[in-house]
Amino acid sequence: MRSINAPADIRPWFTSINDLPGTIRWPEFWGNSNPVELDVGCGRGLFVDAASAARPDTNFLGLELDLKEARRAGARLWRRKAPNGRIISGDATMILKFQVEPHSVDAIHVYFPDPWWKHRHRKRRIFTDEFADLCATLIKPGGFLHSWTDVKDYFEVIEALMNHHSMYEAQATPEEKSPEHDLDYRTSFERKKRMLGLPIYRGLWRRKID
Repeated sequence: MRSINAPADIRPWFTSINDLPGTIRWPEFWGNSNPVELDVGCGRGLFVDAASAARPDTNFLGLELDLKEARRAGARLWRRKAPNGRIISGDATMILKFQVEPHSVDAIHVYFPDPWWKHRHRKRRIFTDEFADLCATLIKPGGFLHSWTDVKDYFEVIEALMNHHSMYEAQATPEEKSPEHDLDYRTSFERKKRMLGLPIYRGLWRRKID
């Protein structure tokens, strides 16, 4: 389960939900008061790694249920000793509900969430009214929620939910740019789908100012 060349303990770049003390106090967690953005279901951590390198004045935290993938993401950050990138392994919904302070994050990113294809499993999809409400309590007024997927019908569900939510304002569709290199994608899943010539559906919503 270890990533190649990474020691067993790669904290603070990778930790478990079980290691959290309770409510996360961002200045203590990061050692600074910079803006914080969350990547829910970060997978192998390509977005957290790239964004934290490109925007050193913002802290990026990835949340990932799959322990193996989360550790792999943490190892990316450990290799370059990223000061502003971290990964927590655990149930993202539980972390968001019980361990993140209200109105303390500048953005939440949800890229290529599991579509749970079978109809009887769709209740497991992360985008629900409850999730949209929860994000609205965590994102600072004026902050953003980003979501991309390659599944058209799932995007239509997300778009309808977010566009009709009283606490969000739909923004212009994020531009699809040509990658400059093999890692110049939002996630490894985006890279895979775009190399197959498949469309990516992108959404951006601003949390209204109360």
